Amino acid sequence: MRALASGRGRLLNSHGEVLVGASTIKEASLQNGDVLTLHVKQVQLVATRKEGRFSAFAALLGDGSVVTWGVEKGGDSSAVQQLLTDVQRIQASQRAFAAVLGDGSVVTWGSAECGGDSTAVQYQLKNVQQLQSTNRAFAAILADGSVVTWGNEEYGGDSDEVQSQLKDVRQIGASHRAFAAVLGDGSVVAWGYVPFGGSTGEVQEQLRDVQQIQGSNYAFAAIRRDGSVVTWGHREFGGDSSAVQEQLRDVQQVHAAQHAFAAIRGDGSVVTWGGSQFGGDSRAVQEQLKDVQHIQGSRLAFAGRLRDGSVVTWGHPAFGGDSRAVQEQLKNVQHLQASSQAFAATLADGSVVSWGNNRYMVATPVLSRSS
Repeated sequence: MRALASGRGRLLNSHGEVLVGASTIKEASLQNGDVLTLHVKQVQLVATRKEGRFSAFAALLGDGSVVTWGVEKGGDSSAVQQLLTDVQRIQASQRAFAAVLGDGSVVTWGSAECGGDSTAVQYQLKNVQQLQSTNRAFAAILADGSVVTWGNEEYGGDSDEVQSQLKDVRQIGASHRAFAAVLGDGSVVAWGYVPFGGSTGEVQEQLRDVQQIQGSNYAFAAIRRDGSVVTWGHREFGGDSSAVQEQLRDVQQVHAAQHAFAAIRGDGSVVTWGGSQFGGDSRAVQEQLKDVQHIQGSRLAFAGRLRDGSVVTWGHPAFGGDSRAVQEQLKNVQHLQASSQAFAATLADGSVVSWGNNRYMVATPVLSRSS
């Protein structure tokens, strides 16, 4: 009898070791009085995008297995399905996925042009701690702080030119076609397509004591220890923050849409820059942006959740930047989520309010496996 099957959860023994679900009590060396712990995780859903629309999906179930579906190559994981066990997290590029397993190795599938084939670097992908992706490439941070990249060279898949600098890497941010890494000393190394942030160029000397990096599709923004912000990349779409530089003080968070950035300051106010019609200009709602706790960005709009549970939106109306139709319902909001052209707010009673383009509110299938 296979007594340890635990459905979507992970069964751990008293030493914290994961027990194989197909084992018997005898095979697991369990004794009377042993304490077992069942870890149950929520389903995590990751999606690839093509021309702004979701095209393939990967769902990480509570037992560490993966279910995929969709119209692109990433929706078919049959070639690697047997390898997709004990999965910890999944990262998506435009048409491919990469999964980190419990032992720190990586499994990839989908379009080879978008990083779905990691064969050339597979032997290096050990003890992976973090994964990041551009539209057609992946970057992995290993336990020793080094970085492994693969995928389309023009999208950051080739880091050879900066490989000697990629040591003690703490975080990697991504734009559409470039990566930027924060090192342990607070400096930054960038690579990939230069116009989209693949070179720090003129701002290199300013990139000191960097704590966090956020990438939009075309640019990067770095928060320094003193709360100031440094930007680079496409000047019109967030790479030039000179117009609001004096306001970028005591910044706690930076969030990105496709063409713009929004920064939350310590006092809960918000500073925006980038494409003015795409979320980079918040003047129409500036007086409402007080005590902001969190911001989410769709492709061309932003939504901010205030301390009182209300929501303020701005940017392109067709991408969720206009929430007037549901504004009276947006009270006691606990969580905000953005898709490509829409937003969804979870209220305190568990109900959900959505707005934006209805075509981008995607329904998911029932995620289950037969036991």
